[in-house]
Amino acid sequence: MTVLILTSPGDVTADLVVAALHDRGAPVVRLDPADLPGEVSMSAEYVRGDVHGFLSVQERLVSMSSLRSIWIRRPGTPGSGAVEQSEWLSAEAGRALYGALRCVRARWMNHPSAAAQARYKPWQLFTAHHAGFAVPATLITTFPQAAREFAEQHPQLVVKSVSGTHPGNPPMALPTTLVAPDADFSAVAAGPTLLQEYVSKTADIRLTCVGNRLFTARKKSGPDQVDGRFGSPDDARWEPVEAPARIARAVRAYMDEAGLAYGAFDFAEDGDGTWWFLECNQGGQFGFVELATGQPITDAIAGWLAPDTG
Repeated sequence: MTVLILTSPGDVTADLVVAALHDRGAPVVRLDPADLPGEVSMSAEYVRGDVHGFLSVQERLVSMSSLRSIWIRRPGTPGSGAVEQSEWLSAEAGRALYGALRCVRARWMNHPSAAAQARYKPWQLFTAHHAGFAVPATLITTFPQAAREFAEQHPQLVVKSVSGTHPGNPPMALPTTLVAPDADFSAVAAGPTLLQEYVSKTADIRLTCVGNRLFTARKKSGPDQVDGRFGSPDDARWEPVEAPARIARAVRAYMDEAGLAYGAFDFAEDGDGTWWFLECNQGGQFGFVELATGQPITDAIAGWLAPDTG
């Protein structure tokens, strides 16, 4: 049985998992949907309810029925590598590839439907609250007056992107930023704006969930640090920690509700030791945590994708 990995060629994190799967003796096929059509070919035949599908990449042919698991890591847009690109071709290639793969009896990390839902920030916050996490008060609005009233109730606010990145080429990460006390909120009418109660944190927490396994790391935060991705104390490094039992229960409740096999949770720890939920990235990076802490996240992913090997 074969593990299929859908990601871009330059994904170093996927390289680590491929190597771990090879060590386990698990057959692996790696391809980028951007190369369909072109370097990647596919065929799927539907006869009397049965599906017979094949994928070909680098002269290797694999039957879709032989797939044990599918890891959607950082795939390119289907058709985007074609000689003649078009939105129509991307739509056709995407519907064909992912539609055929949805017919196989493989386990997904993560299923496309679950992954798509998990990207919505409002849904994340709603689900996190009901899973048992502490969630900062949040407003997403295009009403300037609603923003003003929210700022009166919560004097310290941050503003962040609803979608997470700016659609540049390459995409740019938008930092979480403190809102000035005398901010003019009239501009929120130009587009949905996410305002959130500021958490004065002492540390950043990254919790990586792989199936039923949790890998938690903590990094001290500077006194004025707002976004842990942009700057930290010179001596700050990720250290392995144990997740409190309440957090572990909430993570599993969230993952079950979301239908995810993998999730990278970010928390802000305040001075009282409360872990405030910020987001769960269904495709978040884990290599930097493993490198700093030695936690075997790569092996856990390989073990989930090929559980009866190694």
